Amino acid sequence: MPKFLRIGVHQSNVSGYTSKAWCVRRVGSTIFLKWGAVEVHGVGDGRKVYWKLPPRAKTIRCSTVQRAKDYAKTAIARRRNHRYELLVGSIANRRRTAARDAELEQTLATILFVDIVRSTEKAARLGDSRWTQVMNHYYAAVRRELKTLRGKEVVTTGDGLLATFVAPVAGVRCATAIREAVRTLGLEVRVGLHAGEYKVSGAEVFGLAFHIGARVAAKARAGEVLVSSAVKDLMSQSGIRFKDRGLHQLKGVPERWRLYRVEY
Repeated sequence: MPKFLRIGVHQSNVSGYTSKAWCVRRVGSTIFLKWGAVEVHGVGDGRKVYWKLPPRAKTIRCSTVQRAKDYAKTAIARRRNHRYELLVGSIANRRRTAARDAELEQTLATILFVDIVRSTEKAARLGDSRWTQVMNHYYAAVRRELKTLRGKEVVTTGDGLLATFVAPVAGVRCATAIREAVRTLGLEVRVGLHAGEYKVSGAEVFGLAFHIGARVAAKARAGEVLVSSAVKDLMSQSGIRFKDRGLHQLKGVPERWRLYRVEY
């Protein structure tokens, strides 16, 4: 299974750096994809790469073996052309000892996922040097809004970012502020928010709430801020208007969820 690690803004993935990894595997006429946020520890031969959160996965069934080979070839070429390095060795899941399990704390927060729309196309059009500049401005704008509204950055995933907020109103206002701020860079984002409990152990976070938040963001259109019913129910007195986007089955998540679009 070829594995790829996104190269950092300084052309290297140093210890403690949070990045994004992709795994591509073909079995006959079936393609298996796996991707997500990873954390790099150490350098050189001693470097270890860990999944920061459980990775996302997708299975693609092609009609013929040749089509599967072509798909895998294209997927691998795309990774190599967009600032990914070939990763040697495995990507490990962090093992939690009994002592660390005892340290887990339960936390309730509003979770925000933001992602650039059609980022691969834009990167290909602008080229590596210009795209790196745009991304630096993008993250600076996002972090400026997070600081203003007291959001806590959890992890970045290539061109995406995950953050948490104590108050759902702050999370929604930050989402709309980010959307407007990055438009000055010629970028459109999709944003999803969900409120729920998750567990914290040191710098690590765990919980279904993060997966739901990511799936809500995946349902958003370009320039759209979507929230789950859990967020809307906490904001009845906020004065923010929402439009019902109906019931949705979120991939890998139990039950169907009603989603709402932020209207202001």
